Formats: sequence, C-alpha cells, structure tokens
Amino acid sequence: MEKVKIFGDSTCDLPKEILERFDLDVMPLPVMIGDRQCLDGVDATPEDIYQYYETTGKMSKTSAPNTNDYKEFWKPWVDEGYEVIHFHISSDISGTYNFACMAAKEVGHVHPIDTRVLSTGIGLLMLEAADLRDEGRSAQEIVDIIEKRKEKCQTSFLVDVVEYLWKGGRCSSVAALGANVLKLKPRIDLVDGRMISTKKYRGKTEKCFAAYADDLLAGKDNIKLDRIFVTHSGIDQKIVDLMVSKVKEHQPEVKEIFVTKAGCTISCHCGPGTLGILFLYK
Repeated sequence: MEKVKIFGDSTCDLPKEILERFDLDVMPLPVMIGDRQCLDGVDATPEDIYQYYETTGKMSKTSAPNTNDYKEFWKPWVDEGYEVIHFHISSDISGTYNFACMAAKEVGHVHPIDTRVLSTGIGLLMLEAADLRDEGRSAQEIVDIIEKRKEKCQTSFLVDVVEYLWKGGRCSSVAALGANVLKLKPRIDLVDGRMISTKKYRGKTEKCFAAYADDLLAGKDNIKLDRIFVTHSGIDQKIVDLMVSKVKEHQPEVKEIFVTKAGCTISCHCGPGTLGILFLYK
C-alpha cells in the first residue's frame, strides 16, 4: 500500500491533539512582530500579536515560506518513500500555494492543494484526507476526491473588532468606521477563494453571534455531520458555549464538535473576538 503523508500550513488552525489523533502535521508560517521574525505557533502566539498592536498601534505581518523552505520540509518524507499531500490557504489570499507548486515540481511526489478556504476550513479537508488515507486510498485518489469535496466547505466567521480587517487592507476605512458607529458585526464568507462580507449583524455581541449561528445551521438537512468546528481568535467563553449549544440545537446528530483557537496567521488579520462555525455540506 502506498505511503501517504498529509501536511497543512499552520493556517489550518488544528491543535496538537487533533494533529496527533489523525496523524497529520503542519508547517509553521512566518510572522513578523515588529522587527522580530517568528514562526506561527512555535515562538509566537495570537496574544503576542494583540499585545504588540495595543502597545504600538502597528500590525504584525505575515508572509509565505519560499520554495527552499518547502523543499527542505518535504524532502525527508519523500526520501522515505512517501507521497506528500500539502494543504494550503486560498491562493487568492496568500502566495503559499504558488511557492509550493514551484517547489513540488523540483522535489517530486508532492501534491499541493489550493483549498480555496482558510483556518479550520482547511482543517476539515485535511481530516477528510486522513479518513481517505486510512481507507487505503492512494495520494492521487485522495487529491481527486478532495478537489471535488473542497467546493462543499462552508467557511465563514463573524468579526467583532473590525480595525484589524481595516488596517490589514481587508475593508475600507469608511466601512470600518460605519461598523463601529452603528455597532455592526460583519460576517465574512469565503466565496470562490476570496473573503467577502455577506451580511452585517447589529446589536449586542451575544445576540449577533446567536443570529449568525441560526442563519448557518437552522433547518439545514444537507450538512455533513461527522464533525463541525467552532473556531475563534480569542473570545468570551460564554460566546463559545453559546455557539456549541447552537450547533447541538440545530444539528443534534453531529458526531463531534471541535472547539479550536486560530493561530497567528489568521488572528493577525481578523483580530480578537472573531468566531466561525465551519463544516462540510454533503
């Protein structure tokens, strides 16, 4: 049987316990906090990014690994006879996929996937791939199935602090000002690989997140119920608990609910107080 190793960039936001359980691994992406070069989840946390912004008013910056980084990361596994599948954040958001494709041509036996999503949307697809690997599927079979399945990945999140999106160039200053003044919380969906504001909720935080969960989950009979993620960038535990209860209320047959926290790359652009409910459609 073909040996298959599954990786993702750290933007998949999967915690250590899930990575170990499903025999997955991640490549940490570079993050610049001021003049300090860090690696996502290795020597930097979202709290470091938030603290830097609070004390300096400046945003941290993210970047993509270069082709040599990818080649060095994969080579030990390829040398051991593995076919490598590597999952990447949408190529409309980051250059990681393009760099990986260039590196893969040189290394061989590597299959980069442009997921067209981010955060645990990537994680969901990685877990699907792990299930297929454990069924004995070949790397190419897994890639072919995931390429079709990724179109069914519902990736969205609700933003409480819009200034990170504004300063990161993800929304205009006018939109950010309006959201603050009117106490609006934008819902961001990944549509065709791009971040699109699809709806705005108004009112108290708890009410907005409850409405977001209702919109996503209520009355839906086409959600794949193996697993649903509730992923946040640092938020009141009451909101997390409310979201979990909403998942159970609207989708009581769900097998597993994973509550996870976003890493540096995602948090750098979305800021604290962001939460998403992520799942696959059947």
